[in-house]
Amino acid sequence: MSNFVVSARKFRPVRFDEVVGQEHISRTLKSALQTDHLAQAFLFCGPRGVGKTTCARILAKSLNCQNRTKDFEPCNECESCLAFNQNASFNITELDAASNNSVEHIRALTEQVRFQPQQGKYKIFIIDEVHMLSQAAFNAFLKTLEEPPPYAIFILATTEKHKIIPTILSRCQIFDFRRIQIPDAVAHLEGICKKEGITAEPGALHIIAQKADGALRDALSIFDRIVSFSGKKITYQDVIENLNVLDYDYYFRIVDAILMEDAAQMLLTFDEILRKGFDAEVFINGLSEHLRNLLVCQDPDTAILLEVGESLTERYAKQALATPPSLVLSAINLSNECDLEYKMARNKRLHVELSLIKMAYLQQAYHIAENGTPPATAAEKKTADLTHSAPAPAAPPPAKEPVPEPEPIEPEQVEAEAPAGREYPLPDEVVVELEEEEEEEPAVEPVEVPTETPPQQPVAAKINKAVSGVSLINMSALVAQAQEDLDIKVAPRKDLTQEDLEAAWNSYITGQEKDSVKAILNNVRLSLAEKTIVATVSGKVAEGAIREERDLLGYLRDQLQHPDLHLQIVVEERQAAPPPKPKKLLTPQEKFLIMRENNPLIHELIKRLELKPDED
Repeated sequence: MSNFVVSARKFRPVRFDEVVGQEHISRTLKSALQTDHLAQAFLFCGPRGVGKTTCARILAKSLNCQNRTKDFEPCNECESCLAFNQNASFNITELDAASNNSVEHIRALTEQVRFQPQQGKYKIFIIDEVHMLSQAAFNAFLKTLEEPPPYAIFILATTEKHKIIPTILSRCQIFDFRRIQIPDAVAHLEGICKKEGITAEPGALHIIAQKADGALRDALSIFDRIVSFSGKKITYQDVIENLNVLDYDYYFRIVDAILMEDAAQMLLTFDEILRKGFDAEVFINGLSEHLRNLLVCQDPDTAILLEVGESLTERYAKQALATPPSLVLSAINLSNECDLEYKMARNKRLHVELSLIKMAYLQQAYHIAENGTPPATAAEKKTADLTHSAPAPAAPPPAKEPVPEPEPIEPEQVEAEAPAGREYPLPDEVVVELEEEEEEEPAVEPVEVPTETPPQQPVAAKINKAVSGVSLINMSALVAQAQEDLDIKVAPRKDLTQEDLEAAWNSYITGQEKDSVKAILNNVRLSLAEKTIVATVSGKVAEGAIREERDLLGYLRDQLQHPDLHLQIVVEERQAAPPPKPKKLLTPQEKFLIMRENNPLIHELIKRLELKPDED
């Protein structure tokens, strides 16, 4: 039979000083032992594998230790300590509440509480996973926990404090254990490597501690697995290969491709990751974490939030200097959106690739937003560098085309071309290009434009381009066209009549689709009051319906050719009908007289039958 013992048991702490990452718990318990201020019940809460049961065992051993050290640690030499180390102590009872969660198990425990310890001062009961007890078991345990004998001490441990009933919590002294930090776990693994004679790279131990997710027991289990895989020498590559962890190098390559705007390299790197069997969701989550690390490296005050090894810290700092914070934030936003929408995507690979391509062109988007033009690509930059590096033979400057000198035209000349009937105001200076009409006109000498300083634009450059390209011949045509348009606008208006108004109103009703609107418009009484159309309606509902017809007034103005018309809606006030007169109650005698007047045969009937009408 093999004598191999897993590291979690072999290197289990036996003193408070050996507990990793829980200094606040160790200091508090040692102070309680020093002052002899011990509670009757302790509750240790925290994640798995952080030392809750270990601290409970050390506390139980210290309570009955006969020769405590000066710092109130168990001596591990007295009879009580040796019996506990050999699991032969009758004064310390360990109970797993996950498998002993019924009322009968708790009753058996309370029966043991009645007996005093055989050896030592205290009788300690350690109940692990106490949240697994049933409701009835909690109720059975409640009285014993509230008033235990002076020699009984209960130490409860749980990973889910919220599942314990408040009456139990109020009777316990609660200690909250922390998650093991990565540096503490790495230091503990390095100590084990020295004891075992194992050579390990710091990056490899850091990956193990990071994979453990704050649980030291998980870190030791992973450490045993890696030792079985790689032997006495643990390397970074062995760890990431055995744990199926994506190498940081891929994320650095992705960010370098973003800086180079190389979308093709990003897609090839992503394809390489998929070929190694990694899930795309793992990659996108790792990329988000990598971008987050780059962001915290931007500021020296937040660099302490980086939870990686020293070699990776330097690499992160170097890449963070070359990466703008705005680019990192935008990339984090894209990766976060990709992660949120990943489960809903049909084509998951395409979904991730689109996000990577967007990241590759973030810098171009910023450049276009700032300058309005896309920046030069990497190929264009390379071509430009080659052009500047190779000296080109001096060539004569190209011949400059002659530029005709613009001639200002006096306002009097323009006014001469306009009709005499109406004057049109023109700007003080109007510069136009003269068209070559005849060959007899003298040729314009070319003017050479200096290349060193740009020429100042004349006042005419600020005028509309359409005006600068108009010749003197076309100017008269424009003036004539403007006069014609003006004559059309000032044409005499048609007289407005009631018949035209009703015709336009009925035409608008015909174009309506809703029957309810048609019915309301048909019941409107129209009248004219100078430039106002008075529409009389029967109630507020009709008034609101007409006001909702936004196009009605514009339609009437166009049809009647009166753009200054107004519409007034008047609600007709109806006179209230007079209240009905109250009906008079008739007596039987009055009813008989009315019936006799209406039917004379009733009197004949009374005579024949010798009836006598009631006079009441």
